[in-house]
Amino acid sequence: MGASTPHDDSSKKSPTRDLTSTIHLSELRSVKVEPRLEEIFSSLSSEERSIVAALPKESAMFIVVAGPEKGARFLLDGDELAIGRDSAADIYLDDATVSRKHARIQRTIAGFHIEDLGSLNGTYVNSRSIAIARLLVGDEVHIGKFRLTYFTGKGNS
Repeated sequence: MGASTPHDDSSKKSPTRDLTSTIHLSELRSVKVEPRLEEIFSSLSSEERSIVAALPKESAMFIVVAGPEKGARFLLDGDELAIGRDSAADIYLDDATVSRKHARIQRTIAGFHIEDLGSLNGTYVNSRSIAIARLLVGDEVHIGKFRLTYFTGKGNS
């Protein structure tokens, strides 16, 4: 009556520890060669190329290259712009994968910077998770399902 059944191994087991680790999916992607600017510009439509060529020196633009609003363009002409699912955002991205207050674009002397605002899904520049990053021509920004390519007016980097 006090004997163990053959299936009851609880008295023989040593305590086990659960191990937890974090896997960053962006690091599992295959390494891709950064596209050259010529390739990025050649992927644009002729209308998009002419719009980018006409950008004023002090402004920049995002063009959505993949996602729910492919082809959409967002002019970056302010000193600070909000990106998110909030309808009051300067760059409104309407999808559940985007936080209401997802990221912020700021103009500095060095150019435009993007900062993640603690979003649930994170902000990525060229497939790398960022807290804050300076944007360069041709950078691809991932916000939720949206992939936006960054362009500047002549004379900016």
